Amino acid sequence: MSSAVSKPEAVKASDVAQDGEEARAGGPGSTGASSREGRGGALLRKVFSGNALVSVLSVVVALVVGAILIVATDKRVANAAVYFFGRPTDTLEAAWEAVSTAYGALLRGATFDPSAADPAGRFGVFETLTQATPLILAGLAVAIAFRAGLFNIGGMGQIIAGAAAAAWVGYSFHLPAVLHLPLVILAGFAGGAVWGGFVGWLKAKTGAHEVIVTIMLNNIALFILLFLLRGPMKAPGGNQPVSAPVLDSAMFPKLLGGAFRLNWAFVMAVAAVVGAWWLIERSTIGLKIRAIGSNPAAAKTAGMLVSRGYITAMLIAGGMAGLAGAGQIAGTERTLDDNIAGQLGFDAITVALLGRSSPWGTFWAGLLFGAFRAGGQAMSVQADVSIDIVLIVQSLIVLFIAAPPLIKAMFGLERRTRREKKATKTTTKAEAR
Repeated sequence: MSSAVSKPEAVKASDVAQDGEEARAGGPGSTGASSREGRGGALLRKVFSGNALVSVLSVVVALVVGAILIVATDKRVANAAVYFFGRPTDTLEAAWEAVSTAYGALLRGATFDPSAADPAGRFGVFETLTQATPLILAGLAVAIAFRAGLFNIGGMGQIIAGAAAAAWVGYSFHLPAVLHLPLVILAGFAGGAVWGGFVGWLKAKTGAHEVIVTIMLNNIALFILLFLLRGPMKAPGGNQPVSAPVLDSAMFPKLLGGAFRLNWAFVMAVAAVVGAWWLIERSTIGLKIRAIGSNPAAAKTAGMLVSRGYITAMLIAGGMAGLAGAGQIAGTERTLDDNIAGQLGFDAITVALLGRSSPWGTFWAGLLFGAFRAGGQAMSVQADVSIDIVLIVQSLIVLFIAAPPLIKAMFGLERRTRREKKATKTTTKAEAR
C-alpha cells in the first residue's frame, strides 16, 4: 500500500522539478510568471467549475426563489399590485423594498447591525459562529460516513447519546475544570461513537442497511432519553423532564465574555475539522475509508477489510455527532432535555451535502447555515417576514444540490462542458498528427 501511495508523490515531485528547470532555462512558455499564471488559471477553473460551482449556484437560485416568495407574501406588494397596469413602477419598488429589507435584515442579523442596542444584537457574527458550531460537528458526522459510502441519517440519535453521556459526567463529578471539561468532551465523543459504531457493526456483520438502522436508532435514543429524564437523570425537586445543570467546571469558557454566547466549543469544532481533514486526506485510515466508499469490491480485492472500514467510519462519524451533543450541553444549554438535538441531525445532512462531504466544505456550509439561523430571527422581527422563508431557502438548497443536472441545465453548464470536451479532443488529435 505504501508503494502505491509513494509513486504518485514521486511523479509529482519530478514534474515540479522539471517545471522549475524549464522556467529557469527560459524556455518558451515556461517563465516563472507564466507558470504562476497557468497554475492560477487552473485553480480558478477548478474552483468555478464542477461541484463547487453547482453548490454556489444552488445557494443563489434558492435565494432568488426565496425572494419571489417574500414578494408574493408581502402585503405592501399586494396592495401596489392592484394598480400594476396603471402604476407598474410602484409594484416594482414595493417588491424591491420587501426583498432588500428582508435580506438586509438577514445579513445584518448574521454579521453586524450598528443600530442594535445591545452588543449581542450588534455583533450577530458571534451568534452565527455559535449556531454554526453544532452544525459543523454534526455535518462532519454525515460527511465522514458519506466518504465511506454510508448514508448516516442517525445524527439525531448520536447527538442525544453524546449529550446524555456528557451531561451525566458534567453534573455527577466534582473535579477541577482542567480535568472535568476534557472528561465531558471525551464522554460526549464516546457516547456518539458507541451509538454510531453499532450501526457500522450491524452493517458489517449482517448487511443491514444503515438508513433503516439509523432511523430506528434515532427513535430508540429519543425514547431512552425521555425515560432517563423522567427517572435516573431527572433534576432533584423539579417537575419538568430535564436533567440537573452541568457544573461550572464542566462548561466551555466564553470566548468573548458574558455578553455573547460564543464559547470554546467553536474552537473544538475547528479542531475537529482539521482533524477530520487530516484523517480523510492524509492518513492510512482515511485512504481505506475513501477506497471503500469509492468501490468496496475493489477495496476488498486490494486486501482491505471492508467490514472493518464500515465500523471505523461510523465510530468516527458517531463521535463527531457526540461532540456536537457535548458542545450543546457544556456550551450553551447546560441542561439536558428532550429537545437537545432538535433538527440538528437532519440539518447536518444539508450541511454535508452543500459541503460536498469534505471537512472544509462542511465547515463553510455550517457557517452559512449558522448565518441563516442567526439572521432569520432578525429578518422575522425587523422585516416582518416569516422565518419559514429561511427554512424554505435551506430546503431548496438541498433540492438543487441533490439534483445537479437541474442547476447545470438552468445555466447551460452541460453544454459548456460538452464544448470544452470537444475542443480538448480536437486539440489532442491535432497534436497527435
